Amino acid sequence: MRIEIDEFLLPLPDSGPYGITAGKDGTVWFTEQKRNRIGARDERGEFTAFDVPTPNAGVMSILCDRNGDLWFNEYHAGQIGRMTPGGEFTEYKLPDPGCAPFGLAEGPDGAIWFTEMMTGRIGRLSPGGEVTEYKLPHEGAFPSFITTGSDGKLWFTENQGNRIGTIAPDGSVTHYALPTPGSAPVGITAGPDGALWFVEIAGNRVGRITTDGEISEYSLPSAGAKPHAITSGIGKDLWFTEWGANRIGRITVDGKLTEYDIPTQGAEPHGIAVAADGSVWFAEECNRLGRLTIK
Repeated sequence: MRIEIDEFLLPLPDSGPYGITAGKDGTVWFTEQKRNRIGARDERGEFTAFDVPTPNAGVMSILCDRNGDLWFNEYHAGQIGRMTPGGEFTEYKLPDPGCAPFGLAEGPDGAIWFTEMMTGRIGRLSPGGEVTEYKLPHEGAFPSFITTGSDGKLWFTENQGNRIGTIAPDGSVTHYALPTPGSAPVGITAGPDGALWFVEIAGNRVGRITTDGEISEYSLPSAGAKPHAITSGIGKDLWFTEWGANRIGRITVDGKLTEYDIPTQGAEPHGIAVAADGSVWFAEECNRLGRLTIK
């Protein structure tokens, strides 16, 4: 397998791309946290951007839903944002403006589920705009990323609680403690094998948890890699960013690890997404988008 990495400089300096998602038409969408915008790069390589209505909202995470609309968090504003591909915005205020929403996932019920880092809650935004919140039983859990599992439940990382949590559509919560102390899990995604895969930014590991709660961990070859986000590939593999090692990592469902250097030093890779053609896109806070292509 031959890998090629290309990088694309954003039109304006200091945009600070963080989250990234693949759209339905081949467009790649990303958050510009420093410029408070939602950016896009189409298949022709042209960039566009849309200003978020609320100033200094703190846009970081982003997803494309099944209808092609974009959803993003507003960490500082305590809101969840929605944008059509044409740039029409809707913003939903959360009950506590200081809740710091972060991770986003589209549930099997069509709702947008999200984490609230500062208040230790999991939220649900219904298709009609109604917000429901579920308080986690452990204080200081700091829930981070969230994803929909093969079992129809929502799975999330507890960055400070050192646990993986799951919440059913009825709001019932289950927790699983991680074997490695102080591992600080961040990114999580549904794997091609039906399990949930996550990364431990302090533990320097990739983890796997089955829907029954069985946990496996895989140590990364590079010390201090600080894995941040993870996503499934189109085969039997998963891809993740190594913020500390300046690399993109790949792990197969049987645990084989490979790492690929990003050409730009100090790129600070964060969000990662896989497009329909199998190309791996990642956001570099150094003001670039990266694309890893399998030849």
